[in-house]
Amino acid sequence: MFKNHISKLLVVPFLALFISCTQKNTDTQSTKALMGETITAEKQAALTPQTILASLKEGNERYVNNDLTARDLQAQVKATATGQYPEAVILSCIDSRVPVEHVFDKGVGDVFVARVAGNTVNPDILGSIEYGAAVAGSKVIVVMGHEACGAVKASIDEADLSDNADVLLDRVNPAIEAVQGYDDRTSANGAFVDDVVKTNVDMTIDEMLVESPVLKGLLDKGEIMIVGAYYDLDTGKVTFVEN
Repeated sequence: MFKNHISKLLVVPFLALFISCTQKNTDTQSTKALMGETITAEKQAALTPQTILASLKEGNERYVNNDLTARDLQAQVKATATGQYPEAVILSCIDSRVPVEHVFDKGVGDVFVARVAGNTVNPDILGSIEYGAAVAGSKVIVVMGHEACGAVKASIDEADLSDNADVLLDRVNPAIEAVQGYDDRTSANGAFVDDVVKTNVDMTIDEMLVESPVLKGLLDKGEIMIVGAYYDLDTGKVTFVEN
């Protein structure tokens, strides 16, 4: 009985020491695993449109698999306080179910994000994208639509919301008119809606190149890449259309 008591006295501190060491190791590993690095001017200059697009695809794969990069966001905030060198500009709808930076597993300073219902362009959006590409050095522009887009549905149904909304929704009309082959041309037809969403992405890119000689010039020189994308609300998967 005395021996058993001694054994218990020895085991308890040993277990406490083991748990403490394990906890310290785990904490150290967690700290080391946090990504604190950001894109510098040198890193941005070394990137190509092709490598950036590949990075966006890989990031989306991690997002789909619930395996996002663990980031030290405060370290990234401090590192980018004096400058930013994003690799891409992403034009997306305002839909709250499409968290753009998470969708591509990007951190602070990695991408510019422009958001507007229906992911269409106007002079403000175009000027912002031009700044991102021509001034800040971003080499990939993504125009991303998404499944069951509310703005597209409202435009299809000719919703009368307000004068401001009407101007916005009218920008989707060319895509609606371009999509043919459907008897049911209402927002209740999911296939029709998604076809309009994808057509709207293509036509938005075409409009960008017509309305922006700056972007057209950069594209012609091979300095940037412009791609369309479609986000699946059910899976989080992004399908790219590389023209």
